[in-house]
Amino acid sequence: MLGVNPVLPLGIASSCSLPNPRDSIIQGWLESTGRRWDAQAVPRYRMTPEDRLIARIASALGNGNWRARKNLGLGVGDDAAVLAAGSGTEWALSCDAFLEGIHFRANLHPADSVGYKALARATSDLAAMGATPRFFLLTLALPKDRTGKWLDQFLAGMRRAAREFGMTLIGGDTTKSRAIFVSITVVGENPVAARTGVIGENRSASLVRRSGARAGDRIYVSGGNLGAAQLGLLLLKSGLEFPRQRGFTGEAKGRTKLHILALKAHLYPRIRVDLGVFLARTRLASAMIDISDGLSTDLGRLCAASGVGTRIWAERIPCIQIPAGLRGKDAQALPRLKLDPLKLALDGGEDYELLFTVPPKNEKRLRRAPEFQELHKIGEIVRGRKIALVQNDGSEKQLISGGWDPFRR
Repeated sequence: MLGVNPVLPLGIASSCSLPNPRDSIIQGWLESTGRRWDAQAVPRYRMTPEDRLIARIASALGNGNWRARKNLGLGVGDDAAVLAAGSGTEWALSCDAFLEGIHFRANLHPADSVGYKALARATSDLAAMGATPRFFLLTLALPKDRTGKWLDQFLAGMRRAAREFGMTLIGGDTTKSRAIFVSITVVGENPVAARTGVIGENRSASLVRRSGARAGDRIYVSGGNLGAAQLGLLLLKSGLEFPRQRGFTGEAKGRTKLHILALKAHLYPRIRVDLGVFLARTRLASAMIDISDGLSTDLGRLCAASGVGTRIWAERIPCIQIPAGLRGKDAQALPRLKLDPLKLALDGGEDYELLFTVPPKNEKRLRRAPEFQELHKIGEIVRGRKIALVQNDGSEKQLISGGWDPFRR
């Protein structure tokens, strides 16, 4: 999503650090915001092509109307924007695009899974801020031949997701298109804490940003099967049959538990709304992001926003486990794919688990978190800018961003 994080000295997308300030895009943004360049404050995170595109859009459109900005608590740069309307509530907003041929294939993915996942992946941004999902807007562009049965199944999947997340559709737009285009805008709620008593500070919002991690904080990730969603996609693309009925449960002849788990993770991702809200309300997490583009990429974005480095241990990452003895159709497909569980976990993407940091003093209280048994401590925040992966033999190597990027060539 687009983002401006006012915590950063430049207020550009916090998911990327900035290159040389002589860059015309950055200069344009600086002039529009009146902010000063501080080379020491901005981590040297290598911008991806998508990051650079976001920076261009923020530079051109991010300044906005000053009257509207008065009620803006957090703009472009995090998982969601935050509106502070002075009514005792903050509203977090985020949008997400889901395009045929880029994010899904209409002849491969069941229509109900497209509807479910379109809303789920957008809602994950709210979970990453700790906001409670409330409303969403839907923009839908369809070819004429997708307005019948396909649309009915699509809406059934989205309706199921809306019920699970407690969300209400409040508007949107529809039009005709050569390919299916879905855009979701989600709105989440967060009660604002009472006045703090500090001069000049009227409220203390509990929404968790990417920019709060500090040296010494522990790094946690939810879930136990990172890489499962990518494995599910690979299985689909390998030509294996899969059910197309609404509400797929994965129970089908010739499938192993691994196959079912992977397909569910890819088609109907689990969103950690309750965990995100808990971490925000209790203020146990210092920074948080959802893993949508892959652990290697999203960890880099969190560190860039916080101006820190990190060290994570490969052996602690909860990778999808691929058993040596396979049976059924998996025994035919998986060996051909030559899978590396660690690479799937680091670079696969679409897991939508929460990646967050916790100060050591808060770790004991973390035991009260929803489904605490599914949380894994994988590393720690360190000073500097290096993002290091400690391998099983104890050696360290730089963790390179290898996750999903639609603009990577």
